[in-house]
Amino acid sequence: MKLTGKDKGMLMVELKNLDKLNPDAGKKIKPYMEKFLFVHGESIISVFIYGSATCGDYVKGSSDVNSAIVFKNIGASELKKSLQIVNEGIRHRINTPLFLTRAHIMTSLDTFPIEFMEMKENHVIVYGEDVLADINIDPVNLRFVCEEQIKGKLIRMRQAYLEIGLRKKGIEALIKESFASLFPVFRGLLRIKGITPLKTKKENIKALGDAFGVDTDILLAILSDTRNDGKISGQNLESALFQYIEQLEKLGNIADQLR
Repeated sequence: MKLTGKDKGMLMVELKNLDKLNPDAGKKIKPYMEKFLFVHGESIISVFIYGSATCGDYVKGSSDVNSAIVFKNIGASELKKSLQIVNEGIRHRINTPLFLTRAHIMTSLDTFPIEFMEMKENHVIVYGEDVLADINIDPVNLRFVCEEQIKGKLIRMRQAYLEIGLRKKGIEALIKESFASLFPVFRGLLRIKGITPLKTKKENIKALGDAFGVDTDILLAILSDTRNDGKISGQNLESALFQYIEQLEKLGNIADQLR
């Protein structure tokens, strides 16, 4: 879907705060969200960008752009009218937006405390009102979900190792996938400790080590590998997996004891 000059004139709205995004992400998101606003008009309450595009971890050519669109209501019509726009965005490393309503957000804070806290602390409003400004996350829910995520991931990693350990293939992917999914949890642990998460992943890993006494060497090695697409610091992958699991066990026990 391509907007013509006439279409853009009919749009009658302008995106804001694009200068607060990574320049490459802002360049991508502008025409993308203009199409959503043209198609859905006043049905949209808010549009915000979150994740690496709003901080120092965005890497041009490899990072995706994450966004959320808050509608007054979401039905089959809103979904069907968005198919072509979403399909075009995927080709440009723009992840499918979260489709939300205000009611869905407010009734899901106890279920997804990590996700909404991450969004609240790392988002840029590009259209409409800031629907995240006044949300409050209960620390009890945050601690519970952090513990559940770490211990659940540990169970799955041990299970996966038993399935693939003799073949060795897939261990690196297992480590990387786990690390990516758990990183918001690491930031959640810092929040429970009363520490405001920092902008970059490297800074947060170091803060995690200082706050909880875990060995961050393997975490930093995994982070470096996810960026450079090489072997994890030249280590034996099986050894790296066991080191990683050991630190996750420590963090799981820490999460259990945090109050």
